[in-house]
Amino acid sequence: MPYTRIVNGKKTTLSKSLTLLMLLVFVSGITLSGVALSHILNLNAQYEVALTANVVMDILDSCRKYMNDELTPKFKERMKVDEFFPEVVPSYNTKSILNLLRQNHPSYAEFNYKEAMLNPTNTEDKANEFEKQLIERFNRDRNLQLVRDFTYLPSGNKIFYTASPIIIKDSNCLQCHSTPSKAPKGMISLYGSNNGFGWQLNKVLGTQIVYVPTHIVRQKASKALLLIIGIIALIFQATLFVALFWLKKYVIRPIKQVVNVAESVSQGDMSAKFDNISNNEIGTLAEAFTRMKISLEMAITRLDQYRGKNRRGDDYLNQ
Repeated sequence: MPYTRIVNGKKTTLSKSLTLLMLLVFVSGITLSGVALSHILNLNAQYEVALTANVVMDILDSCRKYMNDELTPKFKERMKVDEFFPEVVPSYNTKSILNLLRQNHPSYAEFNYKEAMLNPTNTEDKANEFEKQLIERFNRDRNLQLVRDFTYLPSGNKIFYTASPIIIKDSNCLQCHSTPSKAPKGMISLYGSNNGFGWQLNKVLGTQIVYVPTHIVRQKASKALLLIIGIIALIFQATLFVALFWLKKYVIRPIKQVVNVAESVSQGDMSAKFDNISNNEIGTLAEAFTRMKISLEMAITRLDQYRGKNRRGDDYLNQ
């Protein structure tokens, strides 16, 4: 008869109780691991996305500087005085390069780049309220070269960004942005004379900013979390199986044997004995029970002998 105990008026085996306990530990372990890992992996995903965004920023910034320092001067030498082509503008080329990158590499498809300016030549580059605050922040702290964090779009969607200041340090770059009279007629014809003038040297005029939708961060974190939780679950299951197997072999079965011998002795079968009991606490229990059984057998023998003597004495007196 297997060992049982009463729980809320119902009998339950020790094996079932241990199995339920192990399952509880399993579920609790997976849950707590999931919560802890979710936070850690989310931070790691943010770091990876930020690193990628910074790489994109560095590439575009390098392209911008190369265009501004190497190509634009040579193009201007070959252009007529009043000619203007948007392709010679570094910001125009950086946006074009990012568009090609997004088309050719799906992993960058949702990355957005903007050179947000307080007074841009192209009104599409006009800084919104959030970007104006960033530019003011860069102006207040001229040692600040990079900001990355989360913000919310006007639609309410959360988005990750990384931004750096735009500062004109070469006076040649201001030739087209001082006054409309000094700008090429082609530029005035294309963009008008109301925007992109009055720029000042060594002042933060705007910010280069890369936007990354937060669902990219969540997707990276979710994929990593599912993979790790799956591995942990398999390890837990294997550990649970081994633990239950060990418990049944070295704990449950010996206890059942002790219970069966105790049941047999309680019903008068003094020949019942233990087989292959281990040297642990259960073995000690079996040895103690064996000594108790021997003592009980001796007590019963003495009682029978005592009763036998009394019967013979009674028989002698009755003769």
